[in-house]
Amino acid sequence: MSDMMQMSRRCIGAAVFSLVFISTAESQVRLASIFGDNMIVQRDVPIPVWGQAPPGATITIRLSYATASTSADNEGNWKATISKLAAGGPFDLTVVSSETLIVRNVLVGEVWLCSGQSNMEFRLDRSDAADSVIAAALNPKIRLCTVQRAVSETAQISAKASWVESSPTTVGRFSAVAYFFGKKLLEELDVPVGLVHASWGGTAAESWMPPMVLADDSEFAPILQRWQSDLKKFPELNATFQDRLPALMAQWRSDSAAAAADGKAPPARPQLPRGPGSRDTPSGQWNAMIHPLIPFAVKGVIWYQGEANASRAYQYRRLFPALIRSWRKTWENEKLPFYYVQLPNLFRQPDPSKSVWAELRESQLQTLSLTNTGMAVTIDVGDSMDIHPRNKKPVGERLARIALNKDYGHSQVVPSGPVYAGYRPDGASIRISFSEIDGGLLARSVDNITGFVVAGEDRIFVSARAKIEANEVVVWCDRVQQPVAVRYAWGDNPEWSLMNAAGLPASPFRTDDWPLTTFGRK
Repeated sequence: MSDMMQMSRRCIGAAVFSLVFISTAESQVRLASIFGDNMIVQRDVPIPVWGQAPPGATITIRLSYATASTSADNEGNWKATISKLAAGGPFDLTVVSSETLIVRNVLVGEVWLCSGQSNMEFRLDRSDAADSVIAAALNPKIRLCTVQRAVSETAQISAKASWVESSPTTVGRFSAVAYFFGKKLLEELDVPVGLVHASWGGTAAESWMPPMVLADDSEFAPILQRWQSDLKKFPELNATFQDRLPALMAQWRSDSAAAAADGKAPPARPQLPRGPGSRDTPSGQWNAMIHPLIPFAVKGVIWYQGEANASRAYQYRRLFPALIRSWRKTWENEKLPFYYVQLPNLFRQPDPSKSVWAELRESQLQTLSLTNTGMAVTIDVGDSMDIHPRNKKPVGERLARIALNKDYGHSQVVPSGPVYAGYRPDGASIRISFSEIDGGLLARSVDNITGFVVAGEDRIFVSARAKIEANEVVVWCDRVQQPVAVRYAWGDNPEWSLMNAAGLPASPFRTDDWPLTTFGRK
């Protein structure tokens, strides 16, 4: 049978299931919206299956040789757990009650949730070498699930989501980072890989957090207070915005052209005021796009977000870990792997001392203190002129490196570049130590190690020289006889030079704890 015929049959199967689901949705048994034809379920762990049915109804579930039974509660909700299954398939997931529902072409393998804002949402068909990548994307072992954008002020039990096999006709609109991550896992593991993509461009971290987490922490109170204030002001602000929109757009086009002429990134496009139904609704994406997925079994999470929180970068060092802990708590898995992308290089603020992107990167670096986290450094593969760099393959593959090393026993795979570990004064110089220096600490050019600055007690940073000695970096400057602080790759679009033998760049860092631009912003 030809590949085209097989795909046609699977598409027909998906359509038939959709018809069965719709015909029974109002009266009988329903599955949660994450379940559908062509899906993948997580291997080697108990598999929760849930949905709705008439109160008291008995439901029996079967997948491969595993079965489970349960009854709907007084509110019509039911959940059963299938025993662990090894990778394999395809199988039918059968749900039997007063009627029978069949989810077809189900594989068992590795499932990852992929979330964040626009650089996670960035489509494969817009990435570098998209045509050749898409043309080679026919692979039924990779399954793609997209959760449609939605926002809600209350937790939802259903979301619009659908699964498809990876093919040239399906991958183009899927997340590029997620696809390259999954493709690398498949190449190394040779088991089916399912990618559940739920992201929304421009969203802040608080939009992806449970409401009680925001409400219970006084540090986050300004977020909720600001939102309530914006709701009150919205009618008047929106009317004014609409009147001014033509002039605002004209000014934005002029400023964008001027920025391009100066070799700078363009300014942000004029945005509607925040109001009802806005993507900025605190917990809005959590309620509408993440809550409906719980407790779907996943191996872990990959995350690409932070741009929207850069103006409050100092707060992010508390906000982001709170998000990770809340997802782990909700999934009842305190060890849930959570791997994320550090912000790439982007030229906006020429003064490093005012770089909110550098400050956000530091908050991301500090989040590595949480167990089972990992960070892909990308200051070498961004686009200094575009907040949405097209070079997404190394981003996805660096996330996959972390997972392969930490979760799949591939100890030979180096998970990340060098990470700052500490410093010690040494006369007129400072010695910096690192972790994650597999194969040794290297520089792009040993004769010109760039990206370092030092400061004395006056807190004025100046360019410094550096050399590598025994996997330490010695930093000094003849103009600073008693250095007290070092910063590396500190800026929106920083110079960088350090890496390990795998060619993975070192994360930006600083040795000082002096107050920064966003300190105290909430």
